Formats: sequence, structure tokens, C-alpha cells
Amino acid sequence: MDRDNRVCVMGEDVGHYGGSYKVTRGLADKFGDLRVLDTPIAENAFTGMGIGAAMTGLRPIVEGMNMGFLLLAFNQISNNCGMLHYTSGGQFTIPIVIRGPGGVGRQLGAEHSQRLESYFQSIPGIQMVACSTPYNAKGLMKAAIRSENPVILFEHVLLYNLKERIPDEEYICNLEEAEMVRPGEHITILTYSRMRYHVMQAAKTLVNKGYDPEVIDIRSLKPFDLHTIGNSVKKTHRVLIVEECMRTGGIGASLTAAINENFIDYLDAPIVCLSSQDVPTPYAGTLEEFTIVQPAQIVTAVEQLCQ
Repeated sequence: MDRDNRVCVMGEDVGHYGGSYKVTRGLADKFGDLRVLDTPIAENAFTGMGIGAAMTGLRPIVEGMNMGFLLLAFNQISNNCGMLHYTSGGQFTIPIVIRGPGGVGRQLGAEHSQRLESYFQSIPGIQMVACSTPYNAKGLMKAAIRSENPVILFEHVLLYNLKERIPDEEYICNLEEAEMVRPGEHITILTYSRMRYHVMQAAKTLVNKGYDPEVIDIRSLKPFDLHTIGNSVKKTHRVLIVEECMRTGGIGASLTAAINENFIDYLDAPIVCLSSQDVPTPYAGTLEEFTIVQPAQIVTAVEQLCQ
């Protein structure tokens, strides 16, 4: 916002309260109430306002207090945000960032545990990225703000407390590039967001058992970085996808299709996808844990794939 006075933030409680997870803390005092705009509880209205602002030359960042609330703005995100560049014959670009916390938290209940990447992935004209570390959260956010395309940035409610030393100098992350988290030889494990940490926990166990997994944080949910993914598949010949998204119609299903279409001749075994169960997320903590992928399941899946 210091660099570009066209950048503004809008959403519920983003101003003097600093956001529900304090992502925008201090910005209202620094940049004022017009650039850090508190909105009514009306996602369809302020998302539409953000899209209109982008059409006129601003670079708005729209926060959903919880990503599940953005279902109320699905029409604006799909019919307006994703399509206006095309339906206007290229007269308008929509340089907007839509971001907010989502995923399964700790007993937040079904409506506050949504994973909307599966909902939004079929919308033409929209890019989707998921951050997983403080480093890539900053780098992806800056890249998304500077992009001429509408970008949805998925943040996870359980990753806000992560700490990491990040460079003082300027950097951005490529919006369409996966991150090689751990090189390996025996199997490719593709994951993103919070599941990155479940996978890395499982990787420690797998290494102790003699396996050498390659772990890739895909980061770009749309489009997929098929160059990085393909090179890994050609090396390991086995693929395990680990996601927190729902199994039916999720990111894993799309990724499975893309790998089968492009790299099936390099596979020595069928692709295995571990996903959340197709049920509303329970409030009870033990049941909630049961619905999402746990490290022990990842270890078992790798052992079976590498037999």
C-alpha cells in the first residue's frame, strides 16, 4: 500500500479492529478509513463493490472474514470477477485479490470449516493460490496484488500462528509455480496449505522406515504447475495427493485427471488421493480429526504404493 496508492482493503472488521485474525492490524491508522474500508455484513455487496473498483483502476483486496461467507458473493465472483475481462471484449481488467481464512480449524463447526477451492476452481478467468508459510504468504500476496488478473488467495485458519524469518529485501513468489519442499526418489507427494505439515510429519516417519519421498507444495491451485509436477512424476513414477479439500470434485480430483492426461506413461502405479471425507465437518474435536487426513494415513498410503 506504500508502494501503490491504488491498493485498498475492504471487508468486515478489517479497519480499526484489524481483521478477525489481525491480518490488517494497524493499516487503518496508517492509511485511513477510505483505503482500509470497514463494510457491512453483506459479502455480495462489498465483493461487487471491489470488482467495480478494480474496473475503474483501483487494486482492491477483499477479505472474507471466513471463506465460507464468500458463498454469498458467488455470483459476483463467478459472473463478474471471472468473466468481465472477456465479456467486455478486453475493455476491463479486474486486478482484484479475494482472500481470507478457511479450512478446518479447531471445532469451528461445519459452516466455518469450508474449503472453497473446490467451488471456485471451475470459474473461468480466475487464478487460485494457497499459502502455507509466512514466506510464501507474503510473496504470493504481493504477486497477487500486482497481477492484472483476479486472484483468490486461500489462507488457513491454523497457520496464522506460524513464525519464520523472511528477507528484508523485496521479493515476490510466482503465482503459477509449485514449491519443492523435499527432494526425493521413491514417490511424489503433492499437497498444499495445512496438509503440507501433515505430509512433512509423515515424511519423518517414512525416512526412518527407509523411504525417500519427494514433497511438493503445489501452491498454485489454478493453473497447476505441470512442469514441476511432471518432472517429479518422471523421476519417481508414483504419486500420492494429500489435500484437506473434499474428495468429490476437489483439487485432488482435478490434479489426478491432469496427471493422468499428461504423464500416465510414466506411472508405475495408480495415483492415490487422500482427501477429507464428504461429510459436514463435525463440531466434536475427535470426529473433526477423523474427517481429515492424518499423518499415519499418509505413511500407510506410501507403504502400499511403494510395495
